[in-house]
Amino acid sequence: MQARFTLGLFVSLAAPKIRLLGKLQINLHLLSAYSYLCVMMHEQDIFSLADEASFERAAVALFRRQAVACAPYRDYLARIGFDEQAVAAVRRTIDIPFLPIRLFKHADVYCGAEPPEAVFTSSATTGMVPSRHPMASLAHYERVFTEAFRTFYGDPSQLSLYALLPNYLARKGSSLVYMADRLIAACGSGGFYLDQYERLLAEMAADPKPKILLGVSYALWEMAERYPTPLARTIVMETGGMKGHREELPKEAFHRILCEAFGVEAIHSEYGMAELTSQAYSAGGNRFRAPRWMRVVVRDVNDPFDLRTEAGRGGVNIVDLANSTSCAFIQTEDAGRLHADGSFEIEGRIDHSEIRGCNLLVQ
Repeated sequence: MQARFTLGLFVSLAAPKIRLLGKLQINLHLLSAYSYLCVMMHEQDIFSLADEASFERAAVALFRRQAVACAPYRDYLARIGFDEQAVAAVRRTIDIPFLPIRLFKHADVYCGAEPPEAVFTSSATTGMVPSRHPMASLAHYERVFTEAFRTFYGDPSQLSLYALLPNYLARKGSSLVYMADRLIAACGSGGFYLDQYERLLAEMAADPKPKILLGVSYALWEMAERYPTPLARTIVMETGGMKGHREELPKEAFHRILCEAFGVEAIHSEYGMAELTSQAYSAGGNRFRAPRWMRVVVRDVNDPFDLRTEAGRGGVNIVDLANSTSCAFIQTEDAGRLHADGSFEIEGRIDHSEIRGCNLLVQ
């Protein structure tokens, strides 16, 4: 209560001066201190969200802060005519304009009070511009992905994680590789085994713990073709990505190949990207569930401002409240289906979107 009272008093004192100086001359010292206090409180609060109402309150509060503090987002809102009155009038997530994900390629989408501790980048082929996501606190990122992992898979120390990914030294800018590296450490067993299939299978066979085999789709398919082996007590999890390596298959057909090769009933999936802090997981059937601080909204693919309040197909928009020092409201280039219970499917890329994602990690 004391923290909330102090922040409220600070804002009431600061707000008149901010208004007086105008949009182009905001008192940066006040704004920086205000942002820091807001971020600290927000990052603690997202892990204790109890229901949809508390999520909506947190989302609206974060939007109002980022609409001012995040310069690329502020500029985007100005360009689409979303002025101060419109920002103040927002009451629901469905009223919030989502930032096109491509802006992460051309601007520093960041509003942290201090320089970021890391900058995560998307994979890119020659001629493509990678996205950049400054991360203010690696401790925050680690807590987010660990809490999400615990939500769906339990205590990491009870598992082993084997990764068909390049290791951290080979791909330092990858948020996925960073996550896998830290989760392997939390598990206490497993490791990185890209292109080392025989060694991977031998060490998995000798490991008595339940296991997760996490890999890019291309590498899992290659392993399934070259070394089809029943994997005991193992969850096989793909991170997506096939373009540039293999023919595109419908997800159901691809998963069937993996199930038959590895003797498992279902293929799990991880959904994340460099521009997000959080991840969603599927326990099979390409149906993803997100942690309580993350939501998916679908939009009309021909009108990015037409957000759907009900279940259905469309472009995928993501609210990631863990993006506390960048932008939490992302208009992706994925197409998908939202279900009434909040779960969602990813059905592909919207036409003319660039090839991106985990498949490019191994190039």
